[in-house]
Parts: sequence; C-alpha cells; structure tokens
Amino acid sequence: MPDLLAEIWSLEGLSWLIVAAFLAGMVRGFSGFGNGLIYIPIAAQFVSPVWAVMTMGLMDIAGPAPMLAKVWKDRHQRDLLRLFVGTIIGLPIGLALLVAVDPNVFRYSVSILSLMVLAILLAGLRYRGEVRPPMLFGIGAASGFLGGTAGIPGPPVILFYMASPHQPAVIRANTTLYLLGYDTLLIGFLAIQSMLSVVPVLLGILLTIPNMVGNMIGAAVFHPDYEKTYRAVAYLLIACAAISSLPFWG
Repeated sequence: MPDLLAEIWSLEGLSWLIVAAFLAGMVRGFSGFGNGLIYIPIAAQFVSPVWAVMTMGLMDIAGPAPMLAKVWKDRHQRDLLRLFVGTIIGLPIGLALLVAVDPNVFRYSVSILSLMVLAILLAGLRYRGEVRPPMLFGIGAASGFLGGTAGIPGPPVILFYMASPHQPAVIRANTTLYLLGYDTLLIGFLAIQSMLSVVPVLLGILLTIPNMVGNMIGAAVFHPDYEKTYRAVAYLLIACAAISSLPFWG
C-alpha cells in the first residue's frame, strides 16, 4: 500500500486533478451537473482515457452523498427509470470504443463535445415538443454511450432538462441522481470487463475528498433565485476546462 500511495503522490498533474475534482464537485453541488464536463478535460491532460473515466466514476459515487437526502424528495422517478434503461444499453458500447481510442483523439473529442454543449446551452436551443417515454430511453442510451466513450454522460440529459418544464429543484435532483446511477453502472461494467486496476481505483477514492467538499460547498450556496448566476459560473468553468484540454497547447 505505501508503494501504491507513493506512485499516486508522484503522479504528474496530481495537484490539477485535485483542483479539477473540487471545482467539478462544487459546480455539481449548485447546478446538478458539470462534473464530467469539468473534470474529464483536465484529467485527460495527465492520465489515460480509461483512467480519466474510471477516476471520475469512482469519486462521483461518493462526492454527492451529502446532498442526496436533499435532492431525493425533488426527483421525478419515472424519468429516471427510463433514462437508466437506455443507459444500460448504451454504456457498454461506449466502453468498447474507449479502450481503443488514442489519447489525443480522446482529448479533442472531449473538448469539442464540451464546447458544443456549452454553445447549445448559451444559444438557448431547446426542444419544444412533448417528450414521450421512448425519447427518454433514447436520451439514456445516448448518455450511456457518451459516458462510456468520452466520460461525459451528462450532455443529452442536461439538454433535455434545460428544455423540460420541470422546476430548477427537480432538474437539479434528477441530473444529480441520474449521474450517480450512471457512475454506479460504469464501475459495475468496468469490473465485469476486468478493467479496474489498483492505482486508478485508489486515485479515484482519494479524489472523492476534494470532490465531496466541493459538492457540500456548492449545495450549501444553492438558491433557486440565483439560478442564472450558478449557470454562468458553471458555463465559464466548463469553457476553461474544455479549451485547456485541446492537445495543440502542448
């Protein structure tokens, strides 16, 4: 164990991973999303794609624990169940691509995807029609696929909820609970496929601490009346993380 901890302590970019975990947790705490959009682009600069996805999934399971009691009562249960069914279908397909992707391609994909999502959110593009149950299954499948291949399951679900008639508290609750469920499924699929290894597992567990602290701070400052301010902060941090990850910077 001391040797494993020493290996983690000497990891290049460890301080940046800690900062990314904290900021991602804080944004998720007050907005219900943003963990992957902030952490993955930064982590991909220092660790392999599989490690980036694995560590995020592990820290993301425990990180939002302090706010679960608060968001559980605001959830929309039928939406969540349909999303999870779709995720179970899409996630394994995404993971199959993740193990084969080149790290630079992964970084470009994550950055471009994050910036595209940000552009859509800033433009206020929304689906105006009725969202029927089959659409939720498709949204879940798309989220599972993106989560498996790029470590970012949130965009389809986020874009759906930004377009939904739900109140901010329900949006925050369902995105938080969905992402927690996705992380649990992710770790389960990685274990089944024997992709878990000791060092990234320990790293993910250690990153739980700054992520949880960030979640607690974000949840403590959350107030529905300041929703626009929270979104602005989240968008700024997402943009900075995505741009910093583009491989042509070095």
